[in-house]
Amino acid sequence: MAQQYSNLSSKSTSERSVNTDRRRVITGIGTLAATGWLPFSAMGQNKVSESEILIIGGGMAGAATAFHLAQHGRSVTILERGEIASEASGQNMGGLGGPGWGNMPDLQSYLTMGSLEIFKQLQIDMGYDMEFRQSGSLTGIHTEEQYDFIKNRVLSQKSNGYDVELLNPQEARAIEPEISLGLLGYMHLPGGRGQADPVKSTQAFAHAAQNSGATINTGQNVTAIRVHGNSGYSVRTDKAEFICQTLVLATGAWCGPVGKLLGLNIPIIPIRGQMWATKSLPPRIFQTISSAESSFAWSRDNGADETTPPNLTHKGNRRLVRHLYGRQRKNGEIIFGGDREDVGFSTTPDPMGIEVNRQHASEVVTVVANHPAVRTWAGSMPFSLDGSPIIGKIPDRDNLFIVSGLASSGFGRGPMAGKLAADYIHTGHMPHVLAESDPARCVTEAE
Repeated sequence: MAQQYSNLSSKSTSERSVNTDRRRVITGIGTLAATGWLPFSAMGQNKVSESEILIIGGGMAGAATAFHLAQHGRSVTILERGEIASEASGQNMGGLGGPGWGNMPDLQSYLTMGSLEIFKQLQIDMGYDMEFRQSGSLTGIHTEEQYDFIKNRVLSQKSNGYDVELLNPQEARAIEPEISLGLLGYMHLPGGRGQADPVKSTQAFAHAAQNSGATINTGQNVTAIRVHGNSGYSVRTDKAEFICQTLVLATGAWCGPVGKLLGLNIPIIPIRGQMWATKSLPPRIFQTISSAESSFAWSRDNGADETTPPNLTHKGNRRLVRHLYGRQRKNGEIIFGGDREDVGFSTTPDPMGIEVNRQHASEVVTVVANHPAVRTWAGSMPFSLDGSPIIGKIPDRDNLFIVSGLASSGFGRGPMAGKLAADYIHTGHMPHVLAESDPARCVTEAE
């Protein structure tokens, strides 16, 4: 149902051809050119730069928004305080996609499957080596209660047009040789799930934006934002000043502090996710791997309250549930993660949590038990308080937009989130699927 993605475009092929002087599409280029060499700008002290549209944040959501706006022929600049892919967009597992479009696609369908199509576009049509492949996924089922829950989910999703099936352990072992025969079964998404390298992919989107006409400035830590002129904005960093007519916040877990600079309360909570990797091994795991334990537990009680987002693994110092996702990278590393913990902006991995996750992974993929973690890392993920994305125009502010709240799947959902936001900004009309993510529901003026 790729047409769902293509139909969202507001410009015809003939319209897009008008902007060929702004867009230098790269085809057939290798990894070094496409994603390794990124000559982004580093402005000198006290410089002033003007751009029609300014995006704060150079992660997947920001880079994708810039790419699609530049494809529309708009003048757009990204400000990134570090380097491209230096935060959560470059530190995740690299999973993407979902069970399909379904019979009546909702926002989640658009974000997951639309992003899958955009990944294909950059790798296959534009020649970026992002290590993208449409791999499928397996979700392990540990208990009878989980089995009943997943069985009902599969039946419901199939009746609504999604591509999903329930496998017994022998059937799962036939397509994933290292999968455990000791579990009760596996949910299989054969076509809609994929994987890609987070750093290469995020950098590819930024490079594609730049080659479509966007300007990217790294090392720009935003210190102040004020209204400038007729509904525009002045953004100060510790190095320069940037003036724009339209401002886009794609600052991930840092939306709260950045919102304060504008006098806004943006209910995004930084949640630490952490991962670990084995040494490089011969190919052993071919799909993305997860467990039904957390989805079953969260279906009963998602743990949310006035200050806590839904679907975390911890509350305070207490573990509520185990959560699992992982895959094997092209370089041979087997990587897994899963914890979602509110510890502020700390990105120091918790060794106890890593060991819990290793044990969980070994229950689903037995080969993991034989290979210890050789490196660990963590990042901050943007969880909204109600669990839904925040994408669209911020109320009662002129020309101010946000693309955030994508929780633990900003990498996999960011490309389509960026396209939807770009289409909204470019046309002035909100795509109908963004009604679910309207910032008016939760973004308020600071008291």
